[in-house]
Amino acid sequence: MDSLQPRRLKRKGPLRFTRRRPGPKLGELFADRPQGGQLRAVRRLALVLLWSLLALPVQAVLLALPGRAKARFARVYHRVLCRLIGLKVQVVGELCQDRPVLYVANHSSWLDILALGGVLEARFVAKSEVDDYPLVNIIARLGRTVFVSRSRGTTGREADAMKAVMQGGDSLILFPEGTSNDGTRVLPFRSAFLGVAREARQVQPISVVYDRIGGMPALRRDRPSFAWYGDMELGSHSWQLLRRKGARVTVLLHLPFAPEAMPDRKVMTRECARVVSAGAAELRQNRPVQPLSALVLAVAQAGAPHGAGPAGGIPGTPLSSQHA
Repeated sequence: MDSLQPRRLKRKGPLRFTRRRPGPKLGELFADRPQGGQLRAVRRLALVLLWSLLALPVQAVLLALPGRAKARFARVYHRVLCRLIGLKVQVVGELCQDRPVLYVANHSSWLDILALGGVLEARFVAKSEVDDYPLVNIIARLGRTVFVSRSRGTTGREADAMKAVMQGGDSLILFPEGTSNDGTRVLPFRSAFLGVAREARQVQPISVVYDRIGGMPALRRDRPSFAWYGDMELGSHSWQLLRRKGARVTVLLHLPFAPEAMPDRKVMTRECARVVSAGAAELRQNRPVQPLSALVLAVAQAGAPHGAGPAGGIPGTPLSSQHA
């Protein structure tokens, strides 16, 4: 009969329950990100070099031919580069089609060239030192970058060169901060950089923020993984980035406006900086964003008639769900 009795579990103590779910502690969620595999970095670097070697002769031929094929191929080249290094590009807003357009964006990394180059059909304006960096100078030249120096003696000549580019029908991508930063803020814009804005039919501010890494929202401590500034070495920075996966950048295209809608260049610079900074701040906090208008305050302060449209009725191409 004893064999029919239920067996009692042998326990050394009473059962104890906890309110915390099993798994990693909350503090572990904020631990250092895994560095990723070196094999991944080698594979990506090899693919980037191979793609660049294939693209060089193609773009060289297109540069000698008339038409916009060279501009379209440069866009394809940058878009493929983003895919090869594992950088997803999310675009929010509408791309202005009324060329030539002066695109005004914040600047935190060499990655901005790839991200914006794959979205915009335009030429970059970069400091002449960029032409000294290996591989980066190849990418810049394939994108038909306009190199400028910081010396006062060449300012007028370089401004004429940028005006000639826009008068020829090409759009320009400008970084009015004048340098890159740590990605946690937008530096003050310099009004001298917008001296060529009158040659454009439209000006479109753009906010660029790297908001995902490892498939998770990028935190403040993750910004150095993307940002390239100060005395950082390009080689080591690129190597660490190529080892990562799940990276994403969001390009927020704000509402374009005609340069004549601004009272002067300083007001235009201030309003572009305000819009770009506000959009970047929202993106860094991983909030839903919408394109902003630079004319809201400028028109009110200038006493312009109410009802002036921020985009001037210029048609755009919807890109709110485009990914690269």
